[in-house]
Amino acid sequence: MTRSRTAVLATCAVVAAGIGFATGTADAGTISGTLYRDPDTAAARWVAANGSDPRAAVIRDRIVSQPSSRWLSNFNVGTVRSEVSGYVGAANAAGQIPVLTVYGITNRDCGGASSGGAPDLTQYQTWISNLAAGLADRTVVIILEPDSIALLTCLSSSELAARNQALRTATRTIKSANPNAKVYLDAGHSGWNSAGDQAGRLVAAGIADADGFYTNVSNFNPTSAEANYGRAIIASLNGQGVTGKRQVIDTSRNGGASGDWCGDDNTDRRIGQYPTVNTGDANIDGYLWVKPPGEADGCRYAAGSFQPDLAYSLASNAPNPPSPSPSVTSSPSSSPSASSSPSSSPSSPPPGPGACTAAYRTTGSWQGGFQGEITVTAGASRINGWTVTWTLAGGQSVSQAWNGVLSTSGSTVTVRNVSWNGGLAPGATAQFGFLASGAASAPGLSCAAA
Repeated sequence: MTRSRTAVLATCAVVAAGIGFATGTADAGTISGTLYRDPDTAAARWVAANGSDPRAAVIRDRIVSQPSSRWLSNFNVGTVRSEVSGYVGAANAAGQIPVLTVYGITNRDCGGASSGGAPDLTQYQTWISNLAAGLADRTVVIILEPDSIALLTCLSSSELAARNQALRTATRTIKSANPNAKVYLDAGHSGWNSAGDQAGRLVAAGIADADGFYTNVSNFNPTSAEANYGRAIIASLNGQGVTGKRQVIDTSRNGGASGDWCGDDNTDRRIGQYPTVNTGDANIDGYLWVKPPGEADGCRYAAGSFQPDLAYSLASNAPNPPSPSPSVTSSPSSSPSASSSPSSSPSSPPPGPGACTAAYRTTGSWQGGFQGEITVTAGASRINGWTVTWTLAGGQSVSQAWNGVLSTSGSTVTVRNVSWNGGLAPGATAQFGFLASGAASAPGLSCAAA
């Protein structure tokens, strides 16, 4: 995965900062609940594979234990919906709030270390539409396109107008698909553009339709500086008639030295405030770990790659996180049950205790192939894993699956859960998708629980 080079063109002030940690319970902003901790991050996989490494305990206790954002940075029109629905579904099943960083706009990073994205803005909007279709209807936080508004040096006036329109459309598409989605636009950071300039850019990019803006993504500026910057942006927005907007701040690496951005090998960096939506500040909806600690910027190491020495350096001198709050049993708004498929698609029998069902629907089809999605629902007791099997119709073959482990034997297809979506509470769901050749048809499904 690539990551934003947020400050490479900025002149950053060097500010001394201590580490701040929110341990109180005072709510603020517009979000309430518990942020989702993905059990299958790059950091978690490294710790699982390197438990005897002397760095592993520190990385586990101070980084893996915390919620961070999942980045959608690969332009994958055919699979993004299932990727999103699987991740969001896992968070919903845990009664927690997922954070997604959407990073696929055309001419991303102005051709820098994190270049890439959609080939053109028409295809970008298709990608966004498919992404939005996987968001369900509970609270989800969307960090929309880092650097897309603060970094504009490579765009002509016509390209800038097209990008602003693309961001406005993306925001509206996401909010239309899930009215409970919280969408935040790019405001750079406190050492980059002035608050007035940045507010004007946000207005042009459609912040009137969004919930607010984010700052400090992939950067190191102290939380106090970012909060002051955010208040100045809000004041400028208010002066332009755009009211009610709030800030989120990336605190994943801002507990130590500020200054030089390209600091993959800077040992003065520290993790900052632990992630929370209980900010105690009415202007701030969350302190989030948007940039997962330990993932590189593209300077010394490949952008987005997990580096245990970076993670250990960030975490080694930080205090332990506060004790976790009691887990939530439901997310802020209700979600329709996914236990039944469309009437034309058969599902497995109703689940008993410790059992599961599987329901199918076709999500896309074309000459010679189709895309399917299967929803697994736990029965009356918690399950720790699931396996779905079916028999292919004549002329069908499955070439790829996501959010599940695929195997085939003759005409029999088997998909098992991956590490993060196997454990389901009673009635909770997980989804996986697949690509197949042949004519689309609804298979007879069998679901077995572990």
